[in-house]
Amino acid sequence: MTVDQSLADLSDTLFSIAVALYSVAVVAFSAQLAFGRRPARQLVPAGTGAPAEAPAAPARTDRWGLAGLAVTAVGAVVHAGVLVTRGMAADRLPWGNMYEFATAVVLVGVVVYLLLALRVPAVRDIGAFVLAPVVLALVATGLFLYTETGPLVAALRSSWLAVHVSTAILGFGIFFVSGIASVLYLLRLRTDARGAEAEGSFLSRLPNAVTLDRVAHRTAVFGFPIWTFAVIAGAIWAESAWGRYWGWDPKETWAFIAWVVYAGYLHARTTAGWRGRPAAWVNVVGLVVMVFNLLYVNMVSTGLHSYGGLD
Repeated sequence: MTVDQSLADLSDTLFSIAVALYSVAVVAFSAQLAFGRRPARQLVPAGTGAPAEAPAAPARTDRWGLAGLAVTAVGAVVHAGVLVTRGMAADRLPWGNMYEFATAVVLVGVVVYLLLALRVPAVRDIGAFVLAPVVLALVATGLFLYTETGPLVAALRSSWLAVHVSTAILGFGIFFVSGIASVLYLLRLRTDARGAEAEGSFLSRLPNAVTLDRVAHRTAVFGFPIWTFAVIAGAIWAESAWGRYWGWDPKETWAFIAWVVYAGYLHARTTAGWRGRPAAWVNVVGLVVMVFNLLYVNMVSTGLHSYGGLD
């Protein structure tokens, strides 16, 4: 199969443009936190792990926040163009290697953030903390995971690629936002615990702890069944390709460990004594496991999924 090099080059160019746009969005969101209107105080329900009173996000976002949101939306469109043009160049689905998979995961994370920000205005205030990891992830992807556009390896030429890998990308991208929300929730609790000493700090302008915890929980609830389906679809594909549903390959094992961790997080959110800070830490561990599964397991360990690594 021949590759349309002009489309492949366009995809690489769009990748750089997307990184640049997201970087501008980080600056805009940071300016919002630094110079935007200060949030008013509001009461927070008891039993959430947060103080009785915590700052709430302003009812409307100032121009810096709106600018950041607009630039992020444009960046997401360009980001999607990276995958579309790459897929068209090779005439296949554009997630056949780690570079494409990671690029798609980050795109899902950005889209999830945009949807949340449009639905819950307070979420716009975490834009800098979402887009900064997005920029770092894309830069690392471009530097260390980049692979020239080409046809799929034989092992991936299956209709199950569209099912298994697509749902894995969706699940990972959703958990990406959920994990960041839990990290910010823990930082918010620490900031609130400092009281007047932390007043006026960068973190004091974040949404209150209840909002962050709710975002983390609801995104995890949404992502968990998608990840569950991805694991099941992978097992069915494994039976079709290798004659067994499960073989404890490193990739399979860590995907299952991630599933257990997120199941534990959702259970902890309903268990007395584990709500709030302990549950948030479980969610953070889940994100670490997901990243470990993508990077270390693919790049260092060997197994039947090695073809998904670097070419």
